[in-house]
Amino acid sequence: MSPRKSEKPFGSQINAPWADESPRDPKAAAISILIKEIHLPPQQPRRYFDPDALKELVNSIKEHGILQPLLVRPLASGGYELVAGERRYRAASESGLTEVPVVIRELSNSDALSLSLIENLQREDLNPVEETEGILQLLSLHLETTQSEVISLLYRLNNESKGKVTRNVTGKETVERVSKIFDSIGRMSWSSFVRNRLPLLNLPQEIREALQQGQIAYTKAKVIARVKDELARSSLLSETLKNNLSLSQIKEKIEELQPTSDKSSDPLSKRLQTAYKQINKSKVWSDPKKRQKLEKLLNQLEALTSAE
Repeated sequence: MSPRKSEKPFGSQINAPWADESPRDPKAAAISILIKEIHLPPQQPRRYFDPDALKELVNSIKEHGILQPLLVRPLASGGYELVAGERRYRAASESGLTEVPVVIRELSNSDALSLSLIENLQREDLNPVEETEGILQLLSLHLETTQSEVISLLYRLNNESKGKVTRNVTGKETVERVSKIFDSIGRMSWSSFVRNRLPLLNLPQEIREALQQGQIAYTKAKVIARVKDELARSSLLSETLKNNLSLSQIKEKIEELQPTSDKSSDPLSKRLQTAYKQINKSKVWSDPKKRQKLEKLLNQLEALTSAE
C-alpha cells in the first residue's frame, strides 16, 4: 500500500544540539503506513510502560486517533524501524489500528538511538531508574566510551568540583561536552545526576523494581536501601507500599530497627568499670577517711539511680 499524507501537525521540536534537524520538525510531512511494516529496534531505551497509563492511551486512540506521528527510519531489508513513539505504537497495536501516521527520516544507527533516547528522556512519566540508564546511554554514545567509564568520569568530575582531586584532570573540553549534553536534556545538572541518580544503580533488586514500576519515590527508595538486613528491608518496603508511608515515617521505622546502644562500649561505662577495679585493688578499705568518702560517693550513686 502506498503511503498517504496526513494533515495533522507533527508537534514541537526536540532540543538536540548534535542533530542537524529535529525529529519533530513542524515542517516534516507525516504519512500513513501499515503498522505491520514497523519493527521495534533491537536496542530499546525504554522497557517499562505503566499498564494503566497505556490503557488510557489505548482508549484515547480509539476515540481520537493518533494525534502525534511516530518517527521511523527505512530499513535496507524493507519496512521501517521505530525511532520515537513506542508508547503510541504499542497503544495503536492494542487498539486494533492497521495504519499509523509517521514521519520517515534517513538516520544512522547512532543518530536513531540518540533521538530515541532524547525522546524518552523528555517524557514526564519516565521512571528515575530508566531515566538514569537512558542518560548514561546517551553520554556513552556521544562521548564514544563505555557506560562504566562514563560513571567513573562523572565521579571524577564531582571530586574535582569538590577539590578532592586536582582540577581539570579530565580536560575542559570533556567537561563542556558533558555539560552540553545535560543542558540539552533539560532535566538536571551533571552534579545533581551524580548526587541523586547514580546511587539508584546500586539499589537492592526489590527496591529497584518497585521504583521502575512507579510504586515508590526515589527519595524513599534511597532511604529504605540503607537498611542492611534483607528481611527487615523487605518488610519495610512492603509496609511502605501497602500503607504509603511518608519519608518521615520511613525514617522513624528505621530508627526503631536500630539496636540499642551497647553500654559496654560507652566511655562512661568503661570508666566506672575501671574505677571499680582500682578501688578493689587499692588500700581505701583500710583508710577510715577514704572509706568514709567512698561511702558518701556510693550514697550519691544510689540516690542518682533510684531517682529515675
